[in-house]
Amino acid sequence: MMAMSNADIQIEPKLDIEKIRADFPILSRKVHGKPLVYLDSAASAQKPKQVIDALVSAYSDTYSNVHRGLHFLSEASTDAYEAVRGKVAQFIGAQTGDEIVLTAGATMSLNLIAQCWALPRLKAGDEILISIAEHHANIVPWQMVAEKTGAVVRAFPLDADGSFNMSAFTDMMSPRTRIVSVPHVSNVLGTVFPIVEIARVAHDANALMIVDGCQGAIHMPIDVQNLGADFYVFSAHKLYGPNGVGVLWGRGEILAEMPPFLGGGDMIDRVTIEKSTYALPPQRFEAGTPAIAETIALGAAVDYVQSIGMEAIRQHEQDILLYAHQRLSAVDGLRLIGTAAGKSGVVSFTMDSAHPHDISTIIDNDGVAIRAGHHCAQPLMDFYDLPSTARASVGVYTTREEFDCLAVALEKVNRIFA
Repeated sequence: MMAMSNADIQIEPKLDIEKIRADFPILSRKVHGKPLVYLDSAASAQKPKQVIDALVSAYSDTYSNVHRGLHFLSEASTDAYEAVRGKVAQFIGAQTGDEIVLTAGATMSLNLIAQCWALPRLKAGDEILISIAEHHANIVPWQMVAEKTGAVVRAFPLDADGSFNMSAFTDMMSPRTRIVSVPHVSNVLGTVFPIVEIARVAHDANALMIVDGCQGAIHMPIDVQNLGADFYVFSAHKLYGPNGVGVLWGRGEILAEMPPFLGGGDMIDRVTIEKSTYALPPQRFEAGTPAIAETIALGAAVDYVQSIGMEAIRQHEQDILLYAHQRLSAVDGLRLIGTAAGKSGVVSFTMDSAHPHDISTIIDNDGVAIRAGHHCAQPLMDFYDLPSTARASVGVYTTREEFDCLAVALEKVNRIFA
């Protein structure tokens, strides 16, 4: 269990939760005649009206293709689109917007790194070190590279409660380790990985350091310079933004050495029938017409969370998470999966009485939305000898009362299966 006290439970961060919830239109709707209790933000967060309005405005007021037109609408779209790089750079502490590659999502970002950095450089016997807690998006791209190069993917374990074990990590490092790629926060366990220390070990071994920040950038302040990573990726849809947009931050000198990921328009310098030369980063990695309106809406999402303050969001979510652990621990037959100190974002659990899929289906009738399954982390499920878990996750709009609703619904599950 997470360490907690009554004093911890009584602390209420200074955050106007009712005002925030009013920003999210979907939270006022009913599901099966019951008020919606949305506890699936780790999969995809709901969208505030500020983001929705930005998306509609981009389509209805200024829409045109970017980078290619000299007319008013194209210039307006281009200015709004490119301004997002600066917003994202400031949001995560990058040195310049030129280090921000706009992608289709974190999965594409990780595949880009695998194909453009790892594939040309790795050779037989080289090692890619990940953790047992990885999302499939931080496993499969490395396996694909390993199949083509003869490199080996290895995974270090965590402690039984989900805590990071530095000895387990360092014991797996070897002179052949070329890449270390880990989550900032586990999407199943909530474990916060000590990125600064991991990066130091990786760089001492001359290995590249990559961070899957999908569950990190949404819950806490990020400064990629202080973290010491070489790449940091995340997706807009988990940051209260739209689908189909992601961010790849990379050190400028590393990006400059990488070949393009896709070929086509907007990533070129000069094209002839015989040969093409390529644009400088980040445009080199952005072939084709991008998600224009969605990227502009990502900028609105960044503005939104910064208007609240990432530290205030972190404090609020920590309060909710502590309460959730206490409240759910009182449910008969419920076992928490992942109780590392300082965890973030999610509460995974199983129940003696019912399979996670049955749990999710039954409580949906009470308007409670959680996730059930392997959470794109099947090796972690194997590690815990579990087929799946139920997972409730928090966002800026989550309240203690919503976990009360979840607990009541779970007691109903017990009664049904008893």
